Amino acid sequence: MERVKFRSDNKTEKEFSREVRKRVRVYFKDNNISIHGNYNMYLKTFVMLGLYLAPFILLLTIPITPWAALAMVVLMGIGEAGIGMSIMHDGAHGAYSSKPWVNKMAASTMFLLGSNTFNWKIQHNIQHHTFTNMFDFDPDISTKAVVRLSDHSTLKKYHRFQHLYSFFLYGFATLMRLFGDIGVLLKHNRKGITKDQKSSPVLEFVKLAATKLIYLGVIFGLPMWLTEFSFWQIFLGFAIMQMTAGIIMTTVFQMAHVVEGTYQPLPDENNIFHTEWLVHQLRATSDFGRKNGLLSWYIGGLDYQVEHHMFTNICHIHYSAIAPIIEGTAKEFGFTYNLKPNVFSALASHYRRLRELGREKNNTNFERLSIQQK
Repeated sequence: MERVKFRSDNKTEKEFSREVRKRVRVYFKDNNISIHGNYNMYLKTFVMLGLYLAPFILLLTIPITPWAALAMVVLMGIGEAGIGMSIMHDGAHGAYSSKPWVNKMAASTMFLLGSNTFNWKIQHNIQHHTFTNMFDFDPDISTKAVVRLSDHSTLKKYHRFQHLYSFFLYGFATLMRLFGDIGVLLKHNRKGITKDQKSSPVLEFVKLAATKLIYLGVIFGLPMWLTEFSFWQIFLGFAIMQMTAGIIMTTVFQMAHVVEGTYQPLPDENNIFHTEWLVHQLRATSDFGRKNGLLSWYIGGLDYQVEHHMFTNICHIHYSAIAPIIEGTAKEFGFTYNLKPNVFSALASHYRRLRELGREKNNTNFERLSIQQK
């Protein structure tokens, strides 16, 4: 796998990285708190799984009208997104628990969504989190069909209208992952990435195919067997569920990376990026709001994206506590801490960024960063 090396001779960046790690570590030590989850995570797991599974069970076991069924599949979509953001995400990062097997179980909830944990860990944990907002290295902002998310990708005429159609297309994200996982895994196998992760290409393919078949068999087979709904009604319900989950999850992720004030730099010709890794994460991510309450609980603390990217091994239930530490340290060392006041301002910022990216090539973020590095 092609990699970027982070190297910096900037003393301020090095000192900041050491100090912010130290202060966060001291917070947990002084308060005798584990960096992992606690009973709150187990309660959330129960609620999110219930939000996803309970409506499905009701659909299968009691007579229900089409309108009531519509409400059930929307709830399932909300639950699906909640599982992905609040349970699977922490488990895949090893932050859910101090016990590896518990993290594996939490990460495996992705199978309930028809997706593949192996692909996720490569694309998200390794590629996105290491090379955040770097075009051609971070798959989350690299070429995305008709949506342009990077200053460095090719500008097409239709991108001029992407701020109008992108949010609808976000709804297809989970469907694309569901049916695109096989192609992604084959690509990893072909490039030798699967072997680099010390896994068997054949075994991973068999696991992926088996879980897809089981998921589709359950999500389509049980309703066809146990209910009076026709296939087209079941398919429509499935599509609505996936669209609901896709719009929620993709919009949340975009509000943390593709907004005003987040950088999209490139490494030099030798794939060397002359910035400390923690400083890069600080510049490439953005928080939105500090008092989101129930929303923050539901989205797994992803409104604290700076904290998540700088300390991926810390469970999201601690983000609100360490955010002031990170923000204060950043300002002390003269670095900008990206924070949108609330969800609506972050959503508006993403909308404006989409419009900007769709109208002209804009390398301002890279140019500003290059000037700072000099």
